Amino acid sequence: MTSTIKRRIAHIRHGQVPKGYRLTRCGIVPTDWMESCLGDIYAERNEPGNENLPLLMVSIHSGVSDGEVDEEQLPKKVKRIADKTQYKRAASGDLVFNMMRAWQGAIGTVRTEGMVSPAYIVAVPNDKVDPLFMDYYVKMERTIQYIHRQSYGVTDFRLRLYWDSFVSIPCVLPSLAEQRKIAKILATQDRVIELLNRKIEQLKLLKKCYLRKMFPQHGKNKPEVRFSGFTDEWRWRRLGEMGNVFAGLSGKNKEDFGHGNGHYVTYLNVFSNPISDLKMTEAIEVDSSQNSVRYGDIFFTVSSETPEDIGMSSVWLGTMEDTYLNSFCFGYRPKEMFNPHYIANVLRSEIIRRQIVYRAQGISRYNISRNEVMQILIPLPTKAEQVKVGAFFSNVDNQIALHQRKHDEEVLKKKALMQLLLSGIVRV
Repeated sequence: MTSTIKRRIAHIRHGQVPKGYRLTRCGIVPTDWMESCLGDIYAERNEPGNENLPLLMVSIHSGVSDGEVDEEQLPKKVKRIADKTQYKRAASGDLVFNMMRAWQGAIGTVRTEGMVSPAYIVAVPNDKVDPLFMDYYVKMERTIQYIHRQSYGVTDFRLRLYWDSFVSIPCVLPSLAEQRKIAKILATQDRVIELLNRKIEQLKLLKKCYLRKMFPQHGKNKPEVRFSGFTDEWRWRRLGEMGNVFAGLSGKNKEDFGHGNGHYVTYLNVFSNPISDLKMTEAIEVDSSQNSVRYGDIFFTVSSETPEDIGMSSVWLGTMEDTYLNSFCFGYRPKEMFNPHYIANVLRSEIIRRQIVYRAQGISRYNISRNEVMQILIPLPTKAEQVKVGAFFSNVDNQIALHQRKHDEEVLKKKALMQLLLSGIVRV
């Protein structure tokens, strides 16, 4: 960032108007940008859908879908309407928004012709704007704040953005040529994020494949894929034969958390991570009557809304004293040390997950007891092979984490670009 831009940002932050800028309802903007409102740019479209058009959806996170929405992607309370004429037609370049969630960012530009829910509003742009530029402009923080302000309802849950309120939202826009250049820069950044997302998904798919092939199936003593130099048969052993269980925190209420010199491992940490994230602990008072966790302990969740998510596990590699486990989990302490990266991944493998799901019980909510988890059969190779398999999965996990960090950095970069370009602080 140049010194000129840094000075300009400093001036604007202090409410000073830099040379070449002026003060408007939308803040300090370049003098050659035109003040307007969304009603000067858009006209409402009320045309019925038809059987030949794909059903599109607007997401807070990803904008307007590029094609037909799968039934599974629809919210649970949303059902498809048999009469397609009740939907609204949306052409490429139209702006659509969910009246109930526009204030949360459920607004965007259509990239392919389709139809949308009757709960959406469809707006046709005129020739003063580039539709792709407006896709970014309506999602910038300043515009979302205006949308929130213009939405009506008793509580946030009931807020609605009606057409009459939408048209009065102010905007300040650059020339059409500058709009297109800005949109091109931001679209390039989106492409970077998309490629990183794709890489992360490919790595996760690769790991899922190896989790299936690098551990033996039931009734077999050797995996399908194996490192060279290893020929010994694997042994199947029950968890209960190789260690003991211990309880998580008990007798605590909400006032006990958030302060103190002790730590406790959160439920989300156990649920989300094969290897516990040492940063995902929260403060609590030291209590010598509780079970303190040790390096190499394995944690299991005991309750979940779906059978597929029950009994998720995490291996603890921390050495902090006075650290306790969440009360919605229980701990398992091996009598003999497994390779932590091996055991963390075998417990997340398909062959083990099937055993856990089979032993879970429940209808609206699923639970699994410690005794049932202790009956699970685990395939164990030699210690040397455990180290080899564990290191392989650790490397894959590190690659996923690396690309996730890059992805998060590029998302922050896009946010900064939007703030600078769409406000005119940085000119193209």
